[in-house]
Amino acid sequence: MYPMKKKERLYISDLLEDPAFTYPSYYTLSSAMMKNEMLHSAIIALHSFDFSYYEVPKSFDDVFTMFQSGTFPIFKEKYIVGYFGGKMMYLESNGWKGMPATEALFKLENWLVY
Repeated sequence: MYPMKKKERLYISDLLEDPAFTYPSYYTLSSAMMKNEMLHSAIIALHSFDFSYYEVPKSFDDVFTMFQSGTFPIFKEKYIVGYFGGKMMYLESNGWKGMPATEALFKLENWLVY
């Protein structure tokens, strides 16, 4: 039996003094993700609604370039997306969830990259 990896809560209020929106108020993350500054940057951009460094990708290559560089694109100005173990995952309050392959996923205008 493998020991469960300890998860921690990263509160939005720890990253932003006055977030544009506070839901979710925290994300449950692994220790490694708690220290990931690229993830912190994406969370700050999402919760401050400051997408000045982001743009709609020209192709899906732009999205996968972000995954390969260890950064996180944003989907529908609502979710931070990561790519782990060959799976696209989106971040929810209680952790990373598998991204369902819906029609919206295949529309470039739903993505933000930098």
